Amino acid sequence: MDLTIKDVSELLNEPESTIKKWFQDGKIPGYKLDNQIRFSRSEIENWVMRSKMQKEKLLDAVDNENIISLKSEKAKKIVGKKIGTQAFSLFRALYKGTVINNIHGTTKEDVIKAAVKIFAKNLSLDANVLTDLLLDREKLMPTSLNHGVAVPHTRDFLIPKSYDVVNVVYLNKPIEYGALDGEKVKTLFFLFASDDKRHLHLLAKIAHLTRNKETLEFIHEHPGKAHLLNFIKDWETKLSVPGLQKVK
Repeated sequence: MDLTIKDVSELLNEPESTIKKWFQDGKIPGYKLDNQIRFSRSEIENWVMRSKMQKEKLLDAVDNENIISLKSEKAKKIVGKKIGTQAFSLFRALYKGTVINNIHGTTKEDVIKAAVKIFAKNLSLDANVLTDLLLDREKLMPTSLNHGVAVPHTRDFLIPKSYDVVNVVYLNKPIEYGALDGEKVKTLFFLFASDDKRHLHLLAKIAHLTRNKETLEFIHEHPGKAHLLNFIKDWETKLSVPGLQKVK
């Protein structure tokens, strides 16, 4: 699937001018078609998973004292103006999914197979077929994001739904996963999207989410679904209004 600069800009929450400059500087994979810059879905997917973007635009990187209350009228007005259709995409996908605790296994094959047996029915998919699709993707390149987190997903299979699903799985013990940082994986976000663009958007969001120390500590405490949803909703609200400052 070909993606435009506008598509990638929306997916990564970066200005179009930044995406164009990254392409010109060779920092992001792309190509020209009829003199127009285009991007491959699979290449952007791999880039997102391996990229170490230095520029942090999330409010969780800002001093907490400078962040206004998300419940304040000021915040509600700003959020209402700026939130788009993808603002709470991760919250919605997690809401449709499930949170599974204490999955046992010593290899990625073990834990993927065990987890899929639990949530495949909710996706109206055969567990064995889905397991094979996920493991085929792992053979191409491990889906680890470093810091003990992985995002298992299929290569190009889209779920036959009108919505996306993210299932969170906490392992009984960390396992080797082929992560670049050498750290064992203990939390997995199984990503199933119904559209290519939404797949990349969610992948980018999860990658952002797991780059913050405090967020990682929260995730690795294995919060339940309700607690996790509340946390993600607040996080996505902050992401939707970067730079929001405390009202004096």
